[in-house]
Parts: sequence; structure tokens; C-alpha cells
Amino acid sequence: MEPIGLTNPRVQRLRRLLGRRSARLDDGAFVVEGPGLVAEAVAAGWEIEAQYVAPGGSPVDAPGVPVFDLGVGVIERVATTETPQPVLAVVRRRAASLDDLHGASFVVVCAGVADPGNLGTILRSAEAAGADGVVLTTGSVDAFNPKVVRSAAGALFHVPVATDVPPSRLPDLGLVLVGTSSHQGTHHTAADLVRPVALVVGSEAHGIADDVPVDEWITVPHRGRAESLNVAMAATVLCFEVARQRGSSAG
Repeated sequence: MEPIGLTNPRVQRLRRLLGRRSARLDDGAFVVEGPGLVAEAVAAGWEIEAQYVAPGGSPVDAPGVPVFDLGVGVIERVATTETPQPVLAVVRRRAASLDDLHGASFVVVCAGVADPGNLGTILRSAEAAGADGVVLTTGSVDAFNPKVVRSAAGALFHVPVATDVPPSRLPDLGLVLVGTSSHQGTHHTAADLVRPVALVVGSEAHGIADDVPVDEWITVPHRGRAESLNVAMAATVLCFEVARQRGSSAG
């Protein structure tokens, strides 16, 4: 089969999926870039529709998945990185629901997080710290944005993510909703994070909106002149504080 070029409908679909949230939602699919992340998706049992390989690249071992060779220069025009890796894959979306998180004891809620790099880092930290799931409220960045997928470093394939959840439904989690703040609340090491909790982090610009229900507040004190921590860094500190307290409790 001849390598496919920029005008091929499959390549045009790749561009749409990489560039438009609405296309990812309508098609029920997204794009994973790079053999390492494609291999993670395969190993985690996600449904791979097809792989696309640039000249000189090799597809990931995924039995039954069709492979298409891309023409010279195509991946450079399609991929979202300056130096693209030689393998792309179209993967079926898999979003959780709040019902899937029934019985969870540790959830991270992103209430209006807008930056894809921040969300990717939060997903990575939440999965590494043992969170049972991540919830994205309505208006948050798309979990399947290509930058989120890259910066999550495979965590997206291993932690359930519920998307487009109205803030009013957060109490349905059945967890204590602990809002994070730069200026109020209990010191994070003094808060009880052994009990079932949902850590709520807000938008980069405005914090947690008034329509997001919060049962109590927690803060990470800092000594420098910075007004607040980056939301992904704050979430990371708190996720591992949950892990620390629960490890100590178990011990």
C-alpha cells in the first residue's frame, strides 16, 4: 500500500482529532502520540482503532490493529509537537461516570482547570499517589487534549476520569469535599486525609468558583512572596500528603 498524504481522509481526521475538542467528542476517539504512550494504551486494554507510522518508524505490537504508512513530511504537519515521534494512534475515548466511582475513598476534582499541561500533571500525580479517580467539572479542559495525554505520561490510561460533571453533582460522590485554598483552611499536614475525601482544586485564574460545593478548606502554607502555588503543584503536594497519611495509618 502506498504511503498516505495530507489530503487523505484518514490524515484529515487525525488533524481534526488533534485540533478540535468537538471532533474528539463527536467521533468518540482521540490521538495518542509516540510509541511509548501507544504501548501504554495497548497494555491498559484501551481500544486502538489504527496506527499511523512515519518513514523510518515502527508500529507498536498490537494484534489486529491496522497500520497505515504516512508519506514523507506528513507527520510533521499533523502532530502537535515540534519534533514529532514516528507513531500516532487513534484510540477510542473511555470516560468514567460518577457511578463508576461509587465506593471510592480518594478522588481528585478539577473544578475549572483550564491548562492542559496542568491537568496532565494532576492526572499523573493522582494516579501515582493512588487516587481512585479524577473528576472534571463542566468547563474544565478536555482530558483527551493531546497536551493532556502527553503530560499525563500514561496515567490517563490507568486512572478513571469522569468528565463534564456539573458541580452540583459532586456531593453524589459521597465523600468529604475538601477545597484547596492559598489563604484559608487547615494546614495540609494537620487535616484528616485518611477518611474518604475528594480534593477539589480550582481554576488557575480564579480558584474554586462559588457554585462548587465545598465542605471544608485545606491550605499548603508557603513562606516566600508568591501569592499561591501552581494548581498542578498544589494538587501534587496534597495527593502525596493523602498517600503519606494513609501509609502512616496503615503502618
